[in-house]
Amino acid sequence: MVINSNIKKDEKYNGFEQGPIRPPSEANSLLIRVTRNCPWNHCTFCPVYKRTKFSKRPVEHVIKDIEAVAKHIKNFQEITKTGNSIYHSNLQNIINRLDNSEKNAFFAAYYWLTSGMKSVFLQDSNSLIIKPDDLIKILKHLRRKFPWVERITSYARSSTIIKIGEKYLESIGNAGLNRIHIGLESGSDEVLKMVKKGAKKEIHIKAGIKVKKSEIELSEYIMPGLGGRRLSKIHALESADALNRINPEFIRLRPLAIPEIIPLYDDYKDGRFKKCSDPMIVNELLIFIEKLEGINSILKSDHILNLFSNLEGKFPQDKKKMIRILHDFQNLSPKQQRMYQLGRRLGIFSQLDDLEQPYLARRVKKYYQDLGVTSRNIENITDNLMKRFI
Repeated sequence: MVINSNIKKDEKYNGFEQGPIRPPSEANSLLIRVTRNCPWNHCTFCPVYKRTKFSKRPVEHVIKDIEAVAKHIKNFQEITKTGNSIYHSNLQNIINRLDNSEKNAFFAAYYWLTSGMKSVFLQDSNSLIIKPDDLIKILKHLRRKFPWVERITSYARSSTIIKIGEKYLESIGNAGLNRIHIGLESGSDEVLKMVKKGAKKEIHIKAGIKVKKSEIELSEYIMPGLGGRRLSKIHALESADALNRINPEFIRLRPLAIPEIIPLYDDYKDGRFKKCSDPMIVNELLIFIEKLEGINSILKSDHILNLFSNLEGKFPQDKKKMIRILHDFQNLSPKQQRMYQLGRRLGIFSQLDDLEQPYLARRVKKYYQDLGVTSRNIENITDNLMKRFI
């Protein structure tokens, strides 16, 4: 795969752009595309950006995107000042008057307006790879055009962060970047090498500490199950150790899923990678959370793939509560565990208490019977259901 990290000097501006993904916590954010795709793109667990080239968008194009959204926001605000509504019949009239080149920016502005206009997310996978001065220019322009914004965030790779000078990183924070999302995935070098993450544990730790020192909020992602059955315990222990040393503001759980489109699928299909079952993941999470010590991070389970949506809290005060949730699952009968797994993957259950809700339990029981769920097929059934959310 050819990686193109250079900006084409003669690249034509083709209108407002948006990339394919953003963190769940940025669901209501304005998405501003600074780079396209991923400069690394070798992670075997990742379904995004495969067979795509990486490129940096010209700063002038990013500025034009911001200007385009700002123009539509201003128009919306003028309409509401006169007492008119932008939510009903006149919305289509506005759309009909737009050139095709304006429509992407219009819809981005409209969605952001209806979502509260509180946050902005810089796309795609590693916006901090551009020149710091260029990023600062973009951030300052965002702040000028949308002074009410409370948060601007971005993904970044640890290997990129460690190359940015401390003063520059502080300047980026001062210019308006409030939070950086980093995919730690695992603190185990053996796991990181296996999945071709492209960064070792010590690089992740140094990068995380560097972000903290710059006073930019840090959100680190951990992927339960990434080590498979063979490396499950070391994955949990080493990940906890790395996070204890970093002490990020947020720890976000993203369980491993294995759709056919990811490179890891071939190893899984051929038996070289043995996927953890949900009960195994629960045991891994217990080891992981029990070993998180001396931090004041907030653990978040803000993704539909997580087995428990309420496995959340702040350390150290909520640690016992989170451990109790995992023990409660382990104390269920095997059939009750399967019922919960199925209900969660169907999107009917979100936490263990839902098992006690008669209406929800009846719905899941019917699916359980119709699908003929057993101890032998529960993992295949839930794996297939999880693919809907990838």
